[in-house]
Amino acid sequence: MKRTSTRLADGREILYYDTGDGAARAFPDTRPLGARATASTSEVRRDPLLGDSVVIASHRQDRTYHPPADDCPLCPSTEGRAGEIPAPDYEVAVFENRFPSLAGETGRCEVICFTPDHRTSFAQLDEERAALVLAAWTDRTAELSARDGVRQVYCFENRGTEIGVTLAHPHGQIYAFPFVTPRTTRMLATVAAHRTRTGGNLFEEVLAAERADGSRIVLTGEHWTAFVPYAARWPYEVHLYPHQRVPDLPALGDAARAEFPRIYLELLRRFDRLFGRTDPTPYISAWHQAPLGAGREDFALHLELFTVRRTADKLKYLAGTESGMEAYMNDVRPEDAAARLREVATP
Repeated sequence: MKRTSTRLADGREILYYDTGDGAARAFPDTRPLGARATASTSEVRRDPLLGDSVVIASHRQDRTYHPPADDCPLCPSTEGRAGEIPAPDYEVAVFENRFPSLAGETGRCEVICFTPDHRTSFAQLDEERAALVLAAWTDRTAELSARDGVRQVYCFENRGTEIGVTLAHPHGQIYAFPFVTPRTTRMLATVAAHRTRTGGNLFEEVLAAERADGSRIVLTGEHWTAFVPYAARWPYEVHLYPHQRVPDLPALGDAARAEFPRIYLELLRRFDRLFGRTDPTPYISAWHQAPLGAGREDFALHLELFTVRRTADKLKYLAGTESGMEAYMNDVRPEDAAARLREVATP
């Protein structure tokens, strides 16, 4: 993998990731951009009742919203149309978000573009490109984790207008949080209590139990297992675990790293076949990585993939119980969801 780092017109960093060494990527950004976002544009506040950290970032009201395809800021730049990526072509590109929720001392937000092709999706990438994306996620996790003040790195993809995506180009995001996120905090507490009570690792026991039961297994490889969790919150929700527990992406072994593209692409393609529709299935794909600091040694890297669609023509909305009380009500039995995901395997 070759990595090229350069700067955009307002000083933000952009990195190009390539499978070979021959590509020249250091193209100048000719746009007359204003000042970049700083720590003063976002604020982290603590909820006194829940103890959760909440980011206040009012400047994001002005971010790009559903531009036409011929004016997409994530496509390669052309003569007469300059976007966020100055190069006329790229494989995978990562840059600091122009409208970040976190900036300066409060963290960092990056955009990762999986392909220059506006009309495709992650599921349509080949394994070589998916491996390059994994290498970019790994590189960014390692570098951001080493920065002062960063407590957790979160790589994720939102796809589909139903999710709230405002740019249709295939892309994801990478957040470097200055705090441990509420979801991870709850997991850490549960895992620590289990270790105290039993002496075992809860993540390892969950994976072993799912593999032994088998009814919720979606697919397995030599180094990964994908399953619908026993108490799934979403109608179609899959968790993907490496068999060897590691805290984060940089710690993945070579064999698991090599197998991941095939397993992950198959999962995404099954999601697109779930409902028999021609349009792509909306989803969120989220890497859960260990935070920096206490609890890291017991955490397990895993990926969570779920869709907000529950049938071909119905969406799962977070209603009063979910949004108001975080008490989830699932319309699909996890065992039935797993069976359906097995049915739509690639022939």
